[in-house]
Amino acid sequence: MTAIASRLPALRTVLGQMDVDGFILLRGDEHLGEYVAPCAERLAWLTGFTGSAGMAVVLRDGPAAVFSDGRYVTQMDQQVDGAAWSRLHLRDTPPARWLASHAGAGQRIGYDPRLVGEAGLQPFLDCGLTMVPMAANPVDRIWTDRPAAPATACMPQPLAFAGEDSAAKRARMAAILKADGQDAAVLGDPTAIAWLLNVRGHDVQYTPVCLAFAILHDDARVDLFIDPARLPQDTAAWLGPEVTIVEPAGLEAALAALAGRRVRVDPVGTAIWFIQTLEAAGATVARGGDPCVLPRARKNDVEQDGARRAHLLDGIALCRFLHWMDTEGVGPDSIRPGELDAANRLDAFRALCPDYREESFPAISGAGPNGAVIHYRVTPESSRTIGTDEVYLIDSGGQYPFGTTDVTRTIWTGAGRGPEDVRHAFTRVLKGHIALARARFPVGTTGHALDGLARYALWQAGMDYDHGTGHGIGSYLSVHEGPCSISPVYRPVAVEAGMILSDEPGYYRPGAFGIRLENLLLARPAPAEPNRSFLEFETLTLAPFDRRLIDASLLTAEETAWIDAYHARVCETLAPHLEAAPTAWLHAACAPIGAE
Repeated sequence: MTAIASRLPALRTVLGQMDVDGFILLRGDEHLGEYVAPCAERLAWLTGFTGSAGMAVVLRDGPAAVFSDGRYVTQMDQQVDGAAWSRLHLRDTPPARWLASHAGAGQRIGYDPRLVGEAGLQPFLDCGLTMVPMAANPVDRIWTDRPAAPATACMPQPLAFAGEDSAAKRARMAAILKADGQDAAVLGDPTAIAWLLNVRGHDVQYTPVCLAFAILHDDARVDLFIDPARLPQDTAAWLGPEVTIVEPAGLEAALAALAGRRVRVDPVGTAIWFIQTLEAAGATVARGGDPCVLPRARKNDVEQDGARRAHLLDGIALCRFLHWMDTEGVGPDSIRPGELDAANRLDAFRALCPDYREESFPAISGAGPNGAVIHYRVTPESSRTIGTDEVYLIDSGGQYPFGTTDVTRTIWTGAGRGPEDVRHAFTRVLKGHIALARARFPVGTTGHALDGLARYALWQAGMDYDHGTGHGIGSYLSVHEGPCSISPVYRPVAVEAGMILSDEPGYYRPGAFGIRLENLLLARPAPAEPNRSFLEFETLTLAPFDRRLIDASLLTAEETAWIDAYHARVCETLAPHLEAAPTAWLHAACAPIGAE
């Protein structure tokens, strides 16, 4: 039996010792974050599944299943042992319903209250299951070589990049609490703490945060729960006297000290342990969203300028990479690179810039059929050689001290035009991308209302894609940031001026190829009639679309004009920063549609 195959039986043995009949394990850490430290990768360790969203459900004397969404269905099939685990789409087969149909009446199902929010637990309670909070995580009992928790230094985020000092932010958030009649708020999201206190760290890959908890009081004071040894002298001075540093072990006592107070807790983004601990102490829990989320999403002028600067630097690296792909990468005299080689080469081009810090997420570098795996994560074992005359998709991003990027381009690796069916799909994806980028809409419009714009051209051909169209982007923070999104799933959060959202429609033909085209968009005020307020988007990303995959006959005159204008802007902006060979390539890549 392999090491990973032995873990499920070992977990079932521990569940018996801990007197529960089953266990649910969500992918995530105590902060319920998307990207987690190696010590929190329990789902990957137990099942082999490395996607950024998922759940395992294990019955001690019954079946076990792994669940994820449409981005990862193919990846689950590749990574998870189908003989030991059922591999299920969580929308088609909700985990709570699956568990209710397989668990016996009255069976006790354990969960780690530090790893699941109240909203995440509620579906299991709604199904009548007996859910038991566990003082210790059973996976940790058998993960004997579990990595140590990270402990990097917490560093100031300069005002030149943040655009607003922490005192002003804390005062604004405290005013929100007072207006809602709340005495304090629990902050469990490290990105909220990083934004509020203007600090950054390196505890997790891809997201520059320190893992910490905080309590924000209605007088703008903050209790920050972090090891004081992680705060250099300049950071402690930067935080100031209104931020009290408390050892993490003091968190439970600090929550208990809020007895009799009204405390705000996000039931979705904060572990239910906080609610349970506060209520046990006699505090009144006011369930509500993290007060930092919406203000953080509205980028101020300094952050907007930082985003433009980051995309300029990113565009330079992207054009060097795309030129390399067309000449040395898969050109006639090249040694065929693998998907991992290409991802590493793009990272190396970004690293030529002194301001580049790291990737903002693991690059999705997929050639041919691997491109059809929506969130494919290339590994040394899976890396496929990129051949000529095939579709190659690269979705990647960078972290810069003043901004975060996320961009996807799909290219044809042959000298001539791509096949007709590929060009047809590519152009319909491009039409959807343009429709969203060109949109003007009334203030108050939600992302749900905009989603159909990006899908319309695909729908007319009976085509679609199984993921959202757009997500928020942080400012040298998380590449996936709430609260707004552009998606078929309704969220009652309107697009607001200053928000940065992705525009990334796609099309995926399993076993053949995948197409996704992504730019980042900045929402800004648009011209409108008197007494009306409208928004439009400014495209931040600077990189050409592959003209070899565009079927001009499918484009309207307005769409062609948009592409030509965008390409002219890309060329004018980036060419002065590039060497001679990439500049010549860029001029050709940005030629008007129809030009030979």
